[in-house]
Amino acid sequence: MSYAYLFKYIIIGDTGVGKSCLLLQFTDKRFQPVHDLTIGVEFGARMITIDGKQVKLQIWDTAGQESFRSITRSYYRGAAGALLVYDITRRDTFNHLTTWLEDAKQHSNSNMVIMLIGNKSDLEARRDVKYEEGEQFAKEHGLIFMETSAKTAHNVEDAFISTAKEIYEKIQQGIFDITNEASGIKIGPQHTPMGGGQGTGGAAPGGGCC
Repeated sequence: MSYAYLFKYIIIGDTGVGKSCLLLQFTDKRFQPVHDLTIGVEFGARMITIDGKQVKLQIWDTAGQESFRSITRSYYRGAAGALLVYDITRRDTFNHLTTWLEDAKQHSNSNMVIMLIGNKSDLEARRDVKYEEGEQFAKEHGLIFMETSAKTAHNVEDAFISTAKEIYEKIQQGIFDITNEASGIKIGPQHTPMGGGQGTGGAAPGGGCC
């Protein structure tokens, strides 16, 4: 299926915060309660529509363990969006956000859109991080913020799509250099420079990203 744009995402955060479950819920609309630890990176993709245009999201789900951090860092380059995830029932995962953010900013495109996600909002009785704390952290660091539940699918769709809308907005404002694929954005066969009707482009190019 052809698209006007392809956006590359990366999902980052500590082990066990639900990164793989968020990806699975978004791409397959299902929850897998027992999920093997991600080794290195996993991949998912889905088409969405923004402003009447088909946008393909190519999402790289990274391992949270320190031992894989060097692999994770190589995926920051060429990502237009990042979902930075913590677990609302584990304060340590919230405390580590600063380290993840520093890492992301050091190794990524300076225009990368970062969405902060407090996952496992269905476990309210076990909450260890207040909503307001996540909101405040996001405000201080210029991030978008949302709480989600990969289990119930609450806000999962919104988290991925809101990030895409922000990227799209930056493209319209000329902030992203879309001629450079290192920006994490690829122009697809449907793209029309004047923003008019959709092109007739044929099949989307195969899996390649950047």
